[in-house]
This record gives sequence, structure tokens and C-alpha cells, in this order.
Amino acid sequence: MTINSKNKALKFKVFPLSLGLVAMRWFDGLKEGSINFFKELTRAFRARLMTCSRVSRPLDSLLSMSMKEGETLKNYLDKYWEIYNEIVGDFDDVVVRTFKVGLPTHSNLWKSLTMKPAQNMHQLMDRIEEHKKVKDNQNQGKGKAKPFTPNRKDNLVGQFTSS
Repeated sequence: MTINSKNKALKFKVFPLSLGLVAMRWFDGLKEGSINFFKELTRAFRARLMTCSRVSRPLDSLLSMSMKEGETLKNYLDKYWEIYNEIVGDFDDVVVRTFKVGLPTHSNLWKSLTMKPAQNMHQLMDRIEEHKKVKDNQNQGKGKAKPFTPNRKDNLVGQFTSS
């Protein structure tokens, strides 16, 4: 089914029809007037429901998580959001305040969240995305290092001075 992207009212009405059980529970729990634009709805949806699962877990399982040595941020985030989505209840404020606890204290993301803590789930997700982009750019830059080539002029000077 294709929806005209300019008809925002229609998007709002059709959106709930595409949701599963867990997502529908989240959608029904939204406070009236808390979402004004479709973009806000999609951001809130992404922030809360990265994956959809039916098994409920206690909040402790999220709070006891930590990034293992050698684990990539992407793998840690995937596990973290998977467990987060399995927790029933509104614990966004706890998650926002405690997310950095599981990160290594030497990581740039940990430092960033310590210096300027995220105030809500949207800010936390935005900061994580920014960090991932910076990390990706750094990794791409490492792969494009120019190979060392000796300066031809220096080689010629060495030949003339050593003779």
C-alpha cells in the first residue's frame, strides 16, 4: 500500500494499522497531544521500538548490561535496544539517565553523555547517532591513508652528495 507523502493526516490514521502487539501497546499509551507531526511520531517510534518482541523482561536486565571488551558499539546497542524493547512499562527516564553506565569510561560517547547528559530518549538517540557517524567517518579516514612514497628530489640529492 502506497500513501501520498503529502497527506499527513492520512499517514497518522494509517500508521496504527501497521503495528504489531507490542508496538500497538506503545502507540495506545501515547499521551493525547504529545505528538504533533508525523516526523515526531516516527522518531518516537524508532526511539522506543527498534525491534518488536513479545517477551517481557525486568528492568534489572537492562541496568546490569555493560559493553564487553572488544565489543563494537553497534553490537552493544543492538543488544541494549533489544532488551529495552522487551521491558514493559515507561522507564524512559531511567534508561536516559543510566545508558552511559554500561559504556567504557574512556569512550567518547561516555564522555559526551557525562559532559552534557541527554534529557530525553530523543536526545539520547540523536547523540548515539551522531557518535556513530563520527566513528564511521574516522574509520573511513583510516582506510584512505596515502602510502609512503619517498620524495624523488631527496633521493637525487643523496646520490650526488654521496659520490
